[in-house]
Amino acid sequence: MILPILTIAPSDKKGRGVFTSADIAKGTTIEIAPVIVLNKEEREKVEQTLLYDYIFEWGDDLTSAAVALGYVSIYNHAIHPNCKYEMDFDHLTISIITIADIAAGEELFINYNAEEAATTPVWFEMH
Repeated sequence: MILPILTIAPSDKKGRGVFTSADIAKGTTIEIAPVIVLNKEEREKVEQTLLYDYIFEWGDDLTSAAVALGYVSIYNHAIHPNCKYEMDFDHLTISIITIADIAAGEELFINYNAEEAATTPVWFEMH
């Protein structure tokens, strides 16, 4: 499920991003995406490719990875995001939920650290 008000468009200095064409209220689930789960060995292989930047750590021990379908892998990172993501290991999905009111035309961001308030630099910020 992806709300029809979401679009993918060029993002300032971040390649592509996800934007909204209408206002969205805080607490709205805007996407529920299925994932393809990779075991530890598959994850190690994918980490040697361009897809490394698009996978999510997965599972209770975070040794597996997931490739999210839908728009999930296109949301850009922000230390102070306007959305969060939630993983459902049982149903093999990732949901995107707004954590602030968002105005039409705004870009939607998640914190790649998995916690909306985490300030630890992510892998591409350390280069």
